[in-house]
Amino acid sequence: MTAVTDRGSQDLRNRIENSPMGLYQWVIIGICTFLNALDGYDVLAMAFTATPVTEEFGLSASVLGLLLSAGLVGMAVGSLTLGPVADRVGRRNMTILSLVVNAAGLFLSATASNATELGIWRIVTGLGIGGILVGTNVLSAEYANRKRRGLAVSIYAAGYGVGASLGGTAAVWIMAEHGWRSVYTLGGVLTVFSLVLVIALMPESASYLYARRPNRALEKINAIARRIGQEPVRELTTTGTSLAPNGADDPDQGTAAVKSGGRGIGALLNARNRRTTLLIWLAFFAIMFGFYFVNSWTPRLLNESGLTQEQGVIGGIMLTLGGTIGSLLFGVLTARWSTRSTLFWFTVGASVAIVLFISSTAVVSLVLALGIVVGMLINGCIAGLYVLTPQSYPATVRSTGSGWAIGIGRAGAILAPIVTGSLLDGGWTPQEVYISVAVAVLVGSLALWLMRGADTEANRRPE
Repeated sequence: MTAVTDRGSQDLRNRIENSPMGLYQWVIIGICTFLNALDGYDVLAMAFTATPVTEEFGLSASVLGLLLSAGLVGMAVGSLTLGPVADRVGRRNMTILSLVVNAAGLFLSATASNATELGIWRIVTGLGIGGILVGTNVLSAEYANRKRRGLAVSIYAAGYGVGASLGGTAAVWIMAEHGWRSVYTLGGVLTVFSLVLVIALMPESASYLYARRPNRALEKINAIARRIGQEPVRELTTTGTSLAPNGADDPDQGTAAVKSGGRGIGALLNARNRRTTLLIWLAFFAIMFGFYFVNSWTPRLLNESGLTQEQGVIGGIMLTLGGTIGSLLFGVLTARWSTRSTLFWFTVGASVAIVLFISSTAVVSLVLALGIVVGMLINGCIAGLYVLTPQSYPATVRSTGSGWAIGIGRAGAILAPIVTGSLLDGGWTPQEVYISVAVAVLVGSLALWLMRGADTEANRRPE
């Protein structure tokens, strides 16, 4: 006799995990991707306006460098401080608040009358983006099913490159017509548009509603269920599912299934989570260091290695082109292999490709082709980190874990241009710098390799 399953009694999180993805779930992924594209636009906005800002305010190179880093500082602080808040107030609420802060920072940047004011508003803008990332990273993972999670979060991660490319192109055109301040005004308008999208279409995290049980939690969960084509839920269960990356037999799922043993930052470093947390931080720091190095220094260092200024710029464009491809490729591959294993090999490949890239500058066509490969692999690594991190923590600390990982990664991003400048001033050649960065990225692969042991150890601990 065949048993009849009472779907009304099933946890909505389990249904999302195991059911085919509907149109509304892909809309959620699309909105998260658009929000991540704002990050890419914002980073390049300062880079493209650097020359007119320098001319108007009479900046030295060191002051300009501080302005270029101000947004990243804000992002790091935002990710570190707002992740725990998102676990308390909700990922959707945090995203809405962060969009308001981000829009304010962008509009105020357009009114800056000196470098100090612009630096302050850049930090405010970065705070908003940091808060956006901790919410959208988790939401894109939670509303994807088990089979498509790697692809969905990789599409989300690819938004950065799309925003950088299209936004950068738009910034060049609008700046030529209306001046550098219009670049920030456009960013503010796009952010307000995205705020409307989030308010109208973005649901709260189902895992947050189950874990925190705010007022009308069951009603909100059933509203989500209707929108994704599921039957209503009769009651809130006390147990749910982890964010497993792929198949049920994936050996890299361990940590997410383990209870946090608490909430907030302390839970990330308790006995259950400490090793995984530290390894994720190390991987984020090392890979973000390499990512921001190759994306910010490549045009100049290719020029110093013998290429023309135009060829150096084209090399930077090849990185961006490869980046979008790499993020999507990572998602496709995780449908077949585990997230951590795929990310490990992407990281090893990125280290090798970085060395080959700077070693082939004598052949322009080869270095440009390798630029695409480097972009594919290093951006695939970023996509992989975004996939891996939420599934490494339970719902009660998922935004906290993602926020702190992103914040630690931004610290690596901030240090990358500073360390590179110091090495070059110390007489290092571009080849030596690239090889050193490749070693740093390889450290990230070591952290990923050690995470397998952390997962196994977590599974052996008693509840």
